[in-house]
Amino acid sequence: MELFIDQLQSEIRLDRVPRRIVSLVPSQTELIYDLGLEDEVVGITKFCIHPNKWFSSKDRIGGTKSINIDQVKSLAPDLIIGNKEENTIEDIERLREIAPVWMSDIYSLKDALNMIKELSIITGRAVCGNQIIDKIDRGFSLLSKYREQTERKTVLYYIWKDPYMVSGRSTFVDAMLNECGFQNATNLDRYPEIGRLENNPDFIFLSSEPFPFKASHIADFQLRFPSSKVVLVDGEMFSWYGSRLQFAPDYFLQLLNQIA
Repeated sequence: MELFIDQLQSEIRLDRVPRRIVSLVPSQTELIYDLGLEDEVVGITKFCIHPNKWFSSKDRIGGTKSINIDQVKSLAPDLIIGNKEENTIEDIERLREIAPVWMSDIYSLKDALNMIKELSIITGRAVCGNQIIDKIDRGFSLLSKYREQTERKTVLYYIWKDPYMVSGRSTFVDAMLNECGFQNATNLDRYPEIGRLENNPDFIFLSSEPFPFKASHIADFQLRFPSSKVVLVDGEMFSWYGSRLQFAPDYFLQLLNQIA
């Protein structure tokens, strides 16, 4: 029997490397795919769109906040992987009666790298996990050198419409904005509703998820923030904290060059 501690400081006890895994979080589903756990993963959510072949073939056990508990039980998992923000406390408590649940709680790049390391160890893929972490480290080191040469700009990062909501402080998106050298234009935590600000930020970022902002929304925001530059951005690059982080620095560098 081996003891593991998740990011909520809960104890997880396993008597072997997991052979039947259910993932409740899209970015972590992509991670365990990149760790090579093709045969071990038996269930994912309807929002786990990467990789596409898993989305098309793996059993879907509901949404991140509407998990079909009976379906999960029928899959007989020996490990369930969740996240504090993505999943509900009620679902997690019920799932713990079925199998050990390893929970992540991520606010920073450091938290994300720790999650990748711990999940790679618990699933017996430590070597592959270290390779992913090394690539992420190299990418963000390069980004930091570029960031040091740029002037700090303010940005509001919109994630939702009706009501208009942004990613505030104490979010992973905020951490990624900081990695790019931006300053969040709101001091509010989590996901506040913001329609306008008295002072226009330098940039308005319209995320591709969870609300799918498109070019057709730019004109409305330009009216709300006449002196800001409105930019569509890839929400997965800013908010997915798994192995997609390998590609985020290159995307951020392209974005910085685009809006310079």
